[in-house]
Parts: sequence; structure tokens; C-alpha cells
Amino acid sequence: MDILYECYEDVASGSEIRSVVLAGRRFYEKEGLPAFPMGNIDQTRMWKVGERVRSTRPEGDLGPLHPFTAGVYIALMMAQIEILRKKGHSYSEIINESVIESVDSLNPFMHARGVSFMVDNCSTTARLGSRKWAPRFDYILTQQALVAVDSGSSINQDLLSNFFSDPVHGAIEVCAQLRPTVDISVPPDADFVRPGCERSLPESWSWLCELCSSAVMVVGGEEVCFSR
Repeated sequence: MDILYECYEDVASGSEIRSVVLAGRRFYEKEGLPAFPMGNIDQTRMWKVGERVRSTRPEGDLGPLHPFTAGVYIALMMAQIEILRKKGHSYSEIINESVIESVDSLNPFMHARGVSFMVDNCSTTARLGSRKWAPRFDYILTQQALVAVDSGSSINQDLLSNFFSDPVHGAIEVCAQLRPTVDISVPPDADFVRPGCERSLPESWSWLCELCSSAVMVVGGEEVCFSR
């Protein structure tokens, strides 16, 4: 929860958007210093194994469910839900940001084409945030959470009972009833996504300009930055 709390305060204070603006300026050579564009994020062994698994897995087969991994995933969701709730957000917003975007959008994208495809078809802010915060989550999970499990540390039973009685379950059930009947579609030959960092998106998709962080929208097939 502490990292998610920090993420929230970074956004609320304006620090995140300032960081995005500065990072965008570093994408290009300036002041005699080299350019530092975003690199590819799916080159490590874990992502390569995932790529091989997806390429050989029968359609519709989601593979075995690993209870521990699922538990970590749900725990992170609940941590974000709690932060947004304490900060006064509505349940519809909380559920959309914490659950729906994951299970109905991001997960299908990653399942279909991998993590790099999923991340790098998001906004510049999301692309930078993924690279900035991933090492923090990696540390807190591998160096704190997992070692606590390996050492047999006692489980906080209050967290479990709070989870089962959390009112968010009822709110999620209501939101699920409003879910569209058609799942997200990401065919392998889709022409509305960008290979690498190139952009070819449908009308009205938008992101932040990498130069000035103003809104950019595709209009008539052309990228338009609204600060220019």
C-alpha cells in the first residue's frame, strides 16, 4: 500500500506531470547531452517465457491458476481500493481504476500480445510510470513480502476478514451487471496499435505530447498537439 500511496500523492501534488514533462525533454539531445528515449520492457527471462507460453497455448486456455500469485494481485487491487476510498473517490471510479481497467482492458491486451504491447499503447504518462514504478514494486515484493512468507511470518488475519466483509464486493457486483456483452478484441493483425513506439491509432485516441506533455489527438489520421 505504501507505494500506491506514494503514487497517489505524486499525482495529487503535480510531481508526476512535472516528471513526465522533464522525461519528455530527455527523449531528445539537448545541452550537449545524449537522448534517452524509452527502451523495450519485455526482454527479461520472465517476459520471454510468457511469450513462448502464449504462442503455444490453445485458444481459450488461460492455464493453471497460481493461488499465491492471484493473492498478491488481489492484495494490490485492495490496497489501491482502500487508498482511493479514504481519499473520497466514488465507488464507480474506484472500481474502474482498480479492477475494470485491469481485467477488461490491460490483462486482455497483455494476454494477446505481451507486456510491451500493452504498456506502449498507453499514454506517455503510463509508459513512463510503468518503467519508473516497476522496480519499486519488484523490490517490495521480492525483498519484503516474499521473504516474509518464506520465513513463516504470521498472517494478519484481520486483513483476511476485512477483505471478505469489504463493501466493495457489492459495488463490483453492481458494476459487473453493466458490463458490455462484447469482450475487448485485440486481433494479431490489428492496425490501430503501434509497433514499438510508432503510433497508428483510431480517431479520438489521445495521449500526452512527448515534447510538451499537452494533449495529443489523432484527427484525420494526423497527430495534433493542442499546444501548437
